[in-house]
Amino acid sequence: MKLQKPTPMPFSKYKSFQDRIALDMRDRTWPDQLIRKAPRWLSTDLRDGNQALIDPMTPDRKRKMFDLLVKLGFKEIEVGFPAASQVDFDFVREIIEQDAIPDDVRISVLTQAREDLIERTVESLVGAQKPTVHLYNATAPVFRKVVFGFDGEGFDQTRDIATRGTQAVMKHAESLLGDADFGYQYSPEIFVDTEPEFALDIVGSVLDMWQPASGRETVVNLPATVERGTPNTYADQIEWFCRNMPYRDEVAVSLHPHNDRGTGVAAAEMGIMAGADRIEGCLFGNGERTGNLDLVTVALNLYTQGVDPELDFSDIDEVIHTVTECNQIGVHERHPYGGDLVFTSFSGSHQDAINKAFAAREKNANEQGVPVDLMEWDMPYLPVDPKDLGRSYEAIIRVNSQSGKGGVTYLLKSEYGLDLPRRMQVEFSRAVQQHTESGGEVSAEEIRRIFNHEYLPSDDQDNAWGRFQIVGLRTDSGTVDDSGASERVEVDLIVDGQERTYEGRGKGPIDALVKVLIDNFDVDVRLQDYTEHAIGSGADTMAAAYVELAVEDRVVWGAGLHSNITKASLKAVVSAVNRAARDRDGERER
Repeated sequence: MKLQKPTPMPFSKYKSFQDRIALDMRDRTWPDQLIRKAPRWLSTDLRDGNQALIDPMTPDRKRKMFDLLVKLGFKEIEVGFPAASQVDFDFVREIIEQDAIPDDVRISVLTQAREDLIERTVESLVGAQKPTVHLYNATAPVFRKVVFGFDGEGFDQTRDIATRGTQAVMKHAESLLGDADFGYQYSPEIFVDTEPEFALDIVGSVLDMWQPASGRETVVNLPATVERGTPNTYADQIEWFCRNMPYRDEVAVSLHPHNDRGTGVAAAEMGIMAGADRIEGCLFGNGERTGNLDLVTVALNLYTQGVDPELDFSDIDEVIHTVTECNQIGVHERHPYGGDLVFTSFSGSHQDAINKAFAAREKNANEQGVPVDLMEWDMPYLPVDPKDLGRSYEAIIRVNSQSGKGGVTYLLKSEYGLDLPRRMQVEFSRAVQQHTESGGEVSAEEIRRIFNHEYLPSDDQDNAWGRFQIVGLRTDSGTVDDSGASERVEVDLIVDGQERTYEGRGKGPIDALVKVLIDNFDVDVRLQDYTEHAIGSGADTMAAAYVELAVEDRVVWGAGLHSNITKASLKAVVSAVNRAARDRDGERER
């Protein structure tokens, strides 16, 4: 049953994008395609991204961004709008004259279709080995009729701007650039709002002028300058255009999605499925309004599908640092792949699933005899291994009031090597929950502090709690007596503030200490479970022991840590007995 009410907002003043751009694509094939290889990438951080900044990049910031893009593996970089900005012109000259452009990197610069601007643009490229001039003019009806005020539909005037601009690019490139491997890119700006037939017509006229040929760099860029419709409609436009355009085998079709509707990534992926060859965008989606396409997200989406993105984001925090410094805009905590919280789970059920999956992955790797990092990645709630991006597992699980035993257990094990038995996990998580319900997140350090307070009576007399404290221990495995006891334990205990030595015999050290407690203090103690493991390796190895005791009418866990496993075990027994007494007497301190 639908419960929503009509909105008072004036939605009827908007027209469906599909109604404005009619395109019959019932024979579309792109939904059946798969992306099996990386597209060509072009970064426009230094042009489209830079022009959208409140504080455009200084020359130093531009250079840092350029060097980062080269380091990441970009082979096509749009470096500026030199005819519109002296800073951009000077920057293009700097990277050319300082030989900062690797031999396998092609730079491009943007220009409007005016001859004076074109000449200035080409001048900026003198000396470049692989320069491309990117020429654009707006082709959509609202620009032809309203912005430019052309008569009628304005088809002829708009086409003439594009072809004359192309002719001017060719003339000045021939005059100024000599033997450079010169490339040409044309964009019918506002492509998505342009009548498909006219977009095809104007691009065909431009290509007839340029005469594409094999080995001659030619790009037709089809921008969603403003994202208008659902991403499938963009894919339909791209497939239709690729089917019908001339010189298709000699021309690279490029996509330039924006993110006004929040679906730029989907539009780019579907556009590649529809036949495009290249994608333009910015790192982390910087750009006008809601931003350009985020190249990081698209590249790492491919990576998570087993496709080499041919870009290196193995140190994503370095990328974030440089991009933030250059753009003076931070990366949101929830931004895909890069945000501080994207690999973090607070939900208890999520944490439990992740914890179990990590344990199973490690177990499977050991059984197969392969490094765990090379195991196929199949983890709940984590589409990519954070380590592949230079992140650690430290922040995957964080604990708040929504968390359960899985998160608490994971943090204790990953940060401190404490691998609690399952029933103990349940018990300890209740102690942590009491803290989280008072508000806020609990850090790994705070969880360890809670664990210490809950299970580990301090050796410091001023901070000790509990009735019993072990201060000395001697053991001797000797003759088995009539009861089957073979272990003699001599233990120095501080009991109610007084130190005394007690002796007990049992089938093992734990059993012997239990006998001491029963015989000397009338404490009803029965051992239920025992677990131990090592923490670390070599000379610094510590032993962790966990015991479950039935103490009178309740069952409690205790923990002990020591370099000697026997002493760790006996400390765990004392821990459990002390906790039972503390709970009974209501002596909890926080």
